[in-house]
Amino acid sequence: MKAHRVKKLDATGPLAENAARIVLVRVEELRSFAPRALDPEAAVVQHDMRIAAKRLRYVLEATGFCFGRPAAIARKRAKEIQDLLGEVHDADVMLPRLAEHRASLIDADAAAVRERAGDAEDVEPGLAALAPHRTSYRGLDVFEVHLRARRALLFDRFSALWKETEERGVWRLLSRAADNEIARAAEARRAAERAARAREALEEAERVRQEASERATRAAAELAEAEAEAGPPTD
Repeated sequence: MKAHRVKKLDATGPLAENAARIVLVRVEELRSFAPRALDPEAAVVQHDMRIAAKRLRYVLEATGFCFGRPAAIARKRAKEIQDLLGEVHDADVMLPRLAEHRASLIDADAAAVRERAGDAEDVEPGLAALAPHRTSYRGLDVFEVHLRARRALLFDRFSALWKETEERGVWRLLSRAADNEIARAAEARRAAERAARAREALEEAERVRQEASERATRAAAELAEAEAEAGPPTD
């Protein structure tokens, strides 16, 4: 599953702001799978949701200190969701392999029974009872029952965990903390811009004052020189 793109990242900007933008996208990405992933049969979507949970968890492990307690709680929940869906995925991978293995044993037994039948016009049912792997099928069937039951239990745990997480507002609180970091960074930039403008205005005022002072000094010198050349006033 391709990760959703994070926009407006700035390598020269504050860590918290960049992290907040990533977190917001990863939270949205994770939650976007929920409606479909809550269908027990949606194995592919559940696998994609597990990957999304892993991405969010990794981001929070690296930058969660920027967002305080909401990040700590969200990171824990993301890991729990990742672990549960990971075990669900393991069952989804194992079940087809189990079916394939059973089919290969059946094919091998069918070939062995056919060989034992030799030149007979038909295959006696009793020959199938002597198939080489006949005792393996029940074990495989029991294992499949276990896998299917365990997958159902794990999925129920995932569904309950997701519902509780939404009810407690875990993702909402994390997103709010991220939004606050973005807002703080924007306000800091505005304050820096105001300070820069004020500094420029002060520098300009100082330049104007300095030029005025220099002109006054030159004017005073010129006046003194002119008065000296004119001599003392006559009656």
